[in-house]
Amino acid sequence: MTAVARRTRPMPRSSRQVARRGGRRIGVRVAVGMLAGAGLLGGCVREQPQPSLQASPSGRPGFVVLSDVDPRIQTEIRYATAHNFVGRAVVGYPEPLCLLTGPAAAALRRVQDAALTVGRSLKVYDCYRPQRAVQDFLTWFRRPHEQQMKAEFYPRVAKADLFDQGYLGAPSAHSRGSTVDLTLVDVPAPGQPGYVPGQPLVACTAPRDRRFADNSVDMGTGFDCFDPLAHVGARGISATATENRALLRQLMTDGGFVGYDREWWHFRYRDEPWPETYFDLPVARPSTG
Repeated sequence: MTAVARRTRPMPRSSRQVARRGGRRIGVRVAVGMLAGAGLLGGCVREQPQPSLQASPSGRPGFVVLSDVDPRIQTEIRYATAHNFVGRAVVGYPEPLCLLTGPAAAALRRVQDAALTVGRSLKVYDCYRPQRAVQDFLTWFRRPHEQQMKAEFYPRVAKADLFDQGYLGAPSAHSRGSTVDLTLVDVPAPGQPGYVPGQPLVACTAPRDRRFADNSVDMGTGFDCFDPLAHVGARGISATATENRALLRQLMTDGGFVGYDREWWHFRYRDEPWPETYFDLPVARPSTG
């Protein structure tokens, strides 16, 4: 399967800065033309010119499986499961793998080396995210009654406000293959109970001993928490959580990654090889190479 990508037309410098910092910022410049024909856009999204379709010069973006590069890094790919803000496996995730461009994976291995020196390990929740997953998020957003996971992932924010408040937006740096969502765990990592669909939900903003028993160190909120408490500089979290966020940010920054101020877990590799190109290969081992 050819690695068809959508490459944006040149944007003003300020627009590129916004595009690259977004956490789950969905590619409107990329996705709008694709979704308009499917009747998925409404008044909340303003239509943009459709970008041209281009294949990467090599036919593939050079993705690798992170566990092949560094098996020490834990993975819990949430969008391949039902434990995420949508409440089901997301389109485009047939395998629970972390795919990244080669340079980003190599950089993350160096960050893991540094984390181990302070008794911590990395754990990734999401890596490369195909455009079909971006479309799936937009489809979900356009269905206001699909809110079965609200109590955990956006308990204090209305679903209709997720775009306006910056938790969903444009575009998704993940689709360029060099962005990761991750946390820190202790070494050795404690066990973690599996998520059971339909189990009682607890707000991601609740104290660590009450919310989902993720084996992450305390970061003040759970992963994918659409809430001001998830902002990097949020007040109202414990001193321990503040220190853990600062450590993660320092490790990632020293390793060549750039954070996003609304999500403590989101980091983009600064020297990403595809800064303007968004891919749509599925998250599966055949998409590597």
